[in-house]
Amino acid sequence: MRCDILTLFPEMVAPVLDHSILKRAQEKGLLEVCIHNIRDYTFDRHKVADDVPYGGGAGMVMKAEPIFRAVDALRDRYGRAVDEGLSLRLLMPTPQGRPFTQDYARDLAGERRRLVFICGHYEGIDERVRLGLDPEEVSIGDYVLTGGELPALVIIDAAARLVPGVLGDPESAMHESFSDALLEYPQYTRPPEVRGLTVPEVLLSGHHEAIRVWRRREALRSTYMKRPDLLRDRVFNEEDQRLLDEIVRECVKTAPVRCGEEG
Repeated sequence: MRCDILTLFPEMVAPVLDHSILKRAQEKGLLEVCIHNIRDYTFDRHKVADDVPYGGGAGMVMKAEPIFRAVDALRDRYGRAVDEGLSLRLLMPTPQGRPFTQDYARDLAGERRRLVFICGHYEGIDERVRLGLDPEEVSIGDYVLTGGELPALVIIDAAARLVPGVLGDPESAMHESFSDALLEYPQYTRPPEVRGLTVPEVLLSGHHEAIRVWRRREALRSTYMKRPDLLRDRVFNEEDQRLLDEIVRECVKTAPVRCGEEG
């Protein structure tokens, strides 16, 4: 997985990439991230990359030409793949974009082209960047951040961990939340008791099938209680339907009002 980040603030990005799984993925050669300062593609000696908005208003708007020049430089550097169109896949984090999901992350993890993130800042980017480059607009949520740097890192992190070999245990990604549109089951570690709170006995039993069923039930329970929308229109296999029916009966018995609201 190969990424380029175009930003006015490289110092916001670099430290995150130098730690934990992202660092190890780069050391293994499974992830490559290059950071480019948009100011390096400006015309004037002061490296001005923003200006006041036409029509007035508060704040500053990022200029279009430095971004065009930065993308042109990347295309010249990496070449153009005849069989794939341009060798770059442009993405622009913005609240107006397509919602970022686990499926989207999985798609990016398998992408052969370089992923180029155009990070806005201030009051946004000159609209001609969107019109001229036609990047994929992607949103990590319905809220506004200072810039596109943090969303770019979120997207890279989510996608990189799905690249084969990045995680130490290949099964880790399979059991995480949203891996099959369910939230993850609860996790416990030593000691077996903390402040009167104990680990479920089934996890100490060594009975692998019982543990598997318990984890599946708890994943369904967590999803039903916290994100019931994920269960709508889902086609359940026989085991999942049986477990979910048990969960619903337990819920109705213990908290009927809440269950009615959730379901």
